[in-house]
Amino acid sequence: MSPRPAKPVGTITRGTTHPNRLRRVDRWIAHSLARDLRAAVDPLVVDLGYGAAHWTPLDLRDRLRRVRPDVEVVGIEIDPARVAAALPYADASLTFRRGGFELPLDGRRPVVVRAFNVLRQYDEDEVVEAWSTMTARLAPGGSLVEGTCDELGRHAWFVRLPAGGAEPVSLTLSTRLAGLERPGDLAERLPKALIHRNVPGERIHDLLAQLDRAWAAAAPQGSFGVRQRWIAAVGALRASGVPVLDPPSRWRLGELTVPWDVVAPSR
Repeated sequence: MSPRPAKPVGTITRGTTHPNRLRRVDRWIAHSLARDLRAAVDPLVVDLGYGAAHWTPLDLRDRLRRVRPDVEVVGIEIDPARVAAALPYADASLTFRRGGFELPLDGRRPVVVRAFNVLRQYDEDEVVEAWSTMTARLAPGGSLVEGTCDELGRHAWFVRLPAGGAEPVSLTLSTRLAGLERPGDLAERLPKALIHRNVPGERIHDLLAQLDRAWAAAAPQGSFGVRQRWIAAVGALRASGVPVLDPPSRWRLGELTVPWDVVAPSR
């Protein structure tokens, strides 16, 4: 008798999804992790917790094909009904299987795992264990990208963790600049590890307060467009001593990336 498959690690979450919802993080992955994808012996990428429909793994596959034409994306869901619903859309470069944080890939190790809007629905004290479980299964040099976005994908926050890591190396904000009133308003979409930390005395609160002040001071640049105002605000943030990691070409897209130690929760 063959052994019964191990029980997936995790719980079923709401599964809300929409086409192109994760375009902001996909764009970031295609840019920031392009070198790792091109260098990978096995260009395997995982969309963990893709939800009630097949759209987000399909979107991810199509985006990453521009970087690595032979990329293979595996959508992993803990709900067997969601896996069954997605199977008709599978092909040689896009497959679906049941599983959780343990990433059941028959011994293969992905170069990228994207886990979006999953840990948001867990308790904060479960986050580090989930991170560690996933990063232990990455290929050497691989990355876990974990975060949260709004329902339409206009605003997203995400962290990157390296293979074997239990702590992120960076935090990224990617936002639709049109209609932005104040950067601090975006705190409601922070990743689970930070969502409850936006209070006085915490680093993420300090960063958002600095960004709000820089945004207010850059108001005159708004006459040239909201993009120029954002570029001026992020430039002022960097000039004040905050180690902004991304170049101005990424700021133009509404992005801001900082090292994790700039925002890490107080111990």
